[in-house]
Amino acid sequence: MKFEQIYAKVDDQYFNSGDFNGLPVRALAEHFDIDSPEFRDHVREAIESDVITARVGGNPHILAFSSMLKDDVLKAFDNVTSIAGVCLYPHANRLKFSPRLTSYSDRPYDLELARGNGQLDFRTFDLAVLEQYRNDPRYSYETDFIHGQICIEDDYYESSGVPEHDQILLQTFGFAYDDDLNRYVAVYLRYLSDLSPEHQRIWAAKEVKGDIRLHPDYFESTINGSWGTRLSIFEAFVMELEVVNGMSRLMGKPELFRNTFRESRPAKFGFLLRPTAAEFNDFVLLLDKMMSENLNKDFFKGDLDLETETPRDDGKIIVQPKGTVTLLSEWFAKKFCAADNTPVLTMVAAFKEVRKLRQRPAHVHKMDGFDQAYFKTQRELIIKSYDAVRTIRQAFANHPGVKRSPPKFSEQLFNGEIWDI
Repeated sequence: MKFEQIYAKVDDQYFNSGDFNGLPVRALAEHFDIDSPEFRDHVREAIESDVITARVGGNPHILAFSSMLKDDVLKAFDNVTSIAGVCLYPHANRLKFSPRLTSYSDRPYDLELARGNGQLDFRTFDLAVLEQYRNDPRYSYETDFIHGQICIEDDYYESSGVPEHDQILLQTFGFAYDDDLNRYVAVYLRYLSDLSPEHQRIWAAKEVKGDIRLHPDYFESTINGSWGTRLSIFEAFVMELEVVNGMSRLMGKPELFRNTFRESRPAKFGFLLRPTAAEFNDFVLLLDKMMSENLNKDFFKGDLDLETETPRDDGKIIVQPKGTVTLLSEWFAKKFCAADNTPVLTMVAAFKEVRKLRQRPAHVHKMDGFDQAYFKTQRELIIKSYDAVRTIRQAFANHPGVKRSPPKFSEQLFNGEIWDI
């Protein structure tokens, strides 16, 4: 059959291009009469027979997705005026039997591309696969918990002290979740195949299969090229701290928070990578440092007594400094009047809950237990904590000094357009 001759050229291009690229039909002009009806019929027959598949329009030189239906491929092929720009690929059904696959046996994600999977098909992984990069100072690990990237730090790039297979670069990764909102790491095959064989095998050992969907904003930004629709709750949290401090200055007060963490957001301020007691307690400790411990007592000076005086039976007075959460609660009780005080009470309760959770591990010896429930508990806690700092910002917005010159900040933040997954 003549389409077998066409397939041989397509197969050579696919495996020898270096990136599993398609073969443009125009490249076959020196071997076949590509403008003839017969040639077109041969290609169409090869598509119908699952020997070849084709891509038309967009960037046809890469097989972006493997999920395009045969009827859609045929429709696009039939409707194109000139097939010279159509790119041809070996069909996955034919690739199953290719002897060339053996050369990819030690590179699981190169192997997946070699089998005809799409460059932008994604795979999902246990979150714990990110730990080795987050915790290793040789790597720059950045994420807003919608998008992320990993690369070797400049000091270690091409260093004799770091094996070449560990000098990795993952240009982009994202997150995904299932119907129960369990979170996973998501990476497109194109970027997984850039990993060294050793790291490909590490990731393959952590791969998770199932009905798992890409985070909507990761899909929108990486596939549709949009800027995203909402903010990550962790990004929004530190943005709120910054806005609150700006409002504090407009009120003629010292900044409420000592640090906004905008320039140096802690790497572990994000969703847990492993559901253990130790990881959860570390997060609570960090969260309390960003909330209660981060409150600036100077903000309350002149409005409240910063100490309590308690008489003893012998007549002496015990002077003790008030805690920051107590000061926050007293300040709102004295300075902020609202028809419904429930949001303020809920806000103070969130600060207290985080402080209580922080104190508990210090007094109770606890094994480093593994429990998937920590994922859910942490998510509930960060939602409460974010709502708390947002409530402060909304309350400060009513101050006359802020109303006269309201600060400019993200419209998404103002509208509460936040991802909490």
